[in-house]
Amino acid sequence: MLKTRLTERFGIEKPILCGGLMWLATAEYVAAVVNAGAMGYITPRSYPDEAAFVDALRRCRAMTGGRPFGVNLYISARPEENARMRRWIEILADEDVRHVETAGYSPVAFLPALKAAGCQVVHKATSVRHAASAAKAGVDAVVLIGAECGGHPGQGDIPAMVLAARALEQIDVPVLVGGGIGSGRQLAAALALGVDGVLIGSRMLVADEIWAHDAYKTHLLSLDETGSTTVLHALKNTYRCLANDTAAAVAALEAEGVRDYETLGPLIGGKMQRQAYETGDWSQGVLSLGPAAAWCDRLEPAGVILDRLTAEAETALRSVRDRITPALAPA
Repeated sequence: MLKTRLTERFGIEKPILCGGLMWLATAEYVAAVVNAGAMGYITPRSYPDEAAFVDALRRCRAMTGGRPFGVNLYISARPEENARMRRWIEILADEDVRHVETAGYSPVAFLPALKAAGCQVVHKATSVRHAASAAKAGVDAVVLIGAECGGHPGQGDIPAMVLAARALEQIDVPVLVGGGIGSGRQLAAALALGVDGVLIGSRMLVADEIWAHDAYKTHLLSLDETGSTTVLHALKNTYRCLANDTAAAVAALEAEGVRDYETLGPLIGGKMQRQAYETGDWSQGVLSLGPAAAWCDRLEPAGVILDRLTAEAETALRSVRDRITPALAPA
């Protein structure tokens, strides 16, 4: 019932991509997602060195029994941050990883190497213009990320469904939508809109396979759709995150006119994020989170979450059919 161009091209059962989660998208989590019939992406930046990354790929391969899985490649605006990208692509080719999720800046410079490695590339974009450019350059699918997205939703402040509807009018490759999606009803709505699938992140943070401390994950269970906030507007680097003490401190500094990374860096850096995940002290660190956390209602395996999402979507679609079809029938 949920077959789309995405499921057919990627050989998956569920039209769901579970995007890379910095520090958290490990081999164990990605394998659980893939074994549940969706697609997941390991983040190489989550590992301390090349050997650990390669080990993660091999363990994921073993845990999935050879089923395809993916890797997230974040493309930075700073060239020095992309220095490892070529080597990571070589590793993907050597380890027979054929699915890649690119995020951040344009993937154009890396597409020839990715295509030569036989990769199917999904690019996440925060504007229709950038998604169209990536599609023209040769990516296999695009994800339109709306303002509801945890992490970096871009500067446009446009809702996900608006971006997706506009993209469907202009882009021929499979189009997906991400940002604020945490329920089966939303998956059904997205498919009814015409997209080929959805990308989710925050909803999966309470999966058993996410290694973050249970105190952090348990806090997520208490949140509703107002549990996230945005910071770093002044730096033109908007970040949607958990509303906590650190986010409030960053917002206060921005309100005072602070604009330099020397002052903000210790608060927004990855070191505090990782410590929060390790210790469970959710009050500290700028922790990526979107309003989809409102649907985090229990701690359970990733596969159970994904099964529930698709079952809810199928129920919602049947409900639409039953309610709408009689009205469309000829008199």
